[in-house]
Amino acid sequence: MAQSKIYKNFIGGEWVESRSGQTFENLNPADTSDVVGYFQDSSEADVNDAVEAAKAAWEKWRLTPAPKRGEILYRAGEILSERKEEYARDMTREMGKILKETRGDVQEAIDTAFYMAGEGRRMFGFTTPSELKDKFNMAMRVPLGVVGMITPWNFPMAIPSWKIFPALVCGNTCVIKPAEDTPLSTINLVRALVDAGLPKGVVNIVTGHGPTAGAPLVNHKDVRAISFTGSSEVGRIVGQAAAASFKPCSLEMGGKNAIIVLDDANVDLAVDGALWGAFGTAGQRCTAASRMIVQRGVHDEFVAKFVERTKKMKIGDGLDETVTMGPQVNKQQIDTTVKYVEIGKNEGAKIATGGSRPNGDRLSRGWFHEPTIFTNAHPKMRIAQEEIFGPVTTVIQTTSVEEAAEIANSTMYGLSSAIYTRDVNKAFRAIRDIYAGITYVNAPTIGAEVHLPFGGVKATGNGHREGSQAIDFFTTWKAVYIDYSDKLQRAQIDNE
Repeated sequence: MAQSKIYKNFIGGEWVESRSGQTFENLNPADTSDVVGYFQDSSEADVNDAVEAAKAAWEKWRLTPAPKRGEILYRAGEILSERKEEYARDMTREMGKILKETRGDVQEAIDTAFYMAGEGRRMFGFTTPSELKDKFNMAMRVPLGVVGMITPWNFPMAIPSWKIFPALVCGNTCVIKPAEDTPLSTINLVRALVDAGLPKGVVNIVTGHGPTAGAPLVNHKDVRAISFTGSSEVGRIVGQAAAASFKPCSLEMGGKNAIIVLDDANVDLAVDGALWGAFGTAGQRCTAASRMIVQRGVHDEFVAKFVERTKKMKIGDGLDETVTMGPQVNKQQIDTTVKYVEIGKNEGAKIATGGSRPNGDRLSRGWFHEPTIFTNAHPKMRIAQEEIFGPVTTVIQTTSVEEAAEIANSTMYGLSSAIYTRDVNKAFRAIRDIYAGITYVNAPTIGAEVHLPFGGVKATGNGHREGSQAIDFFTTWKAVYIDYSDKLQRAQIDNE
């Protein structure tokens, strides 16, 4: 284990303590006796310092040519590639998910860096004919200014990269507050940017808690936009606060995602997808497959194989390459999972496997819960409606693709969805009829790629997208009219 140390905020290009001098400890969720590090417990004063630094840096950064900004991102991607294993191990230790997943998390940041680097040469505007003679019209993207970012703990490097990299290439400066459970991964991401040549003040990190650091960031008068990923409950608070000052706000929130398995599906493939979708990251993904909607003809076969494979999963410390599912991130998440397991039992659903915290000295110091499958479930049960964010999934029977789509649509969320079928007609009906931001065919509900838009509908989001469309949020449009007629021309008046 690496020795625990004190990590500082990053403000104006310097690593600094919080003004209060207070810190909080970050524990390894697989072994809570292991202190990953101590991080600054920041307050409004620290947020103010970070915003001032970002505001000062913006004047020069916005004038840096976009291709040059992109070159810094490209170098950061190369540095992340070199440090991938180191940063993945740090992430597993502070967040818990297995090394295969944390390596993928770092790789997503690498992919985002390379993709957004190219946007420095592709930040296209457009020209259009004028309705008047001797006049030229065009529209161009311009940066917003200082952007505030609040990120979650489940993808502690990938999601910050989704926000920071497009914001930077567009010419904005940033203040980010990472989740208090996983600040080290964001610090590692920004270290790569600094080593790639990012100027001082362009990105600033303030660690701490939501009420004392996140809220002041959202409410700061000089923060021009907020990008938030987290729960729908907190997202509603963030969105309402931003709306009070007409501040653009991107919200990416919860999900209650469904995998549909039809009678003609490759059942073994569907089980592969169900395991990965339901129990990857211990179910702690907004895209986790927490519902299996299975047609009656293959229901029993699917459940039997799904249960058998789930029982063979190895729970433990994600740094162990043989482990297939790590811990949950903290006690609160475990308590929520335990609560919903009891809710499911009280609602009349049947536990096919799992359902409790595992025993044994090896797991006694961590936040572990067994992967759990409920059967005999109804679509309106709470376990089939509410986001659990733990290793729990619910199997629901269906009679047709049409009914399956209705069940998939029956929650307040609309992020990801999947269907397993060999019938292309049914696949396209599902794509058409499922109301969600993402639909996979013959693949689970997780696996988004950075060059497609990412986000959802209903309580999942407010219409903005990350991934390829992130520059739509991090820029605003300016219309430009150039009149070279050498006379006054009045649109609509002189164009009769």
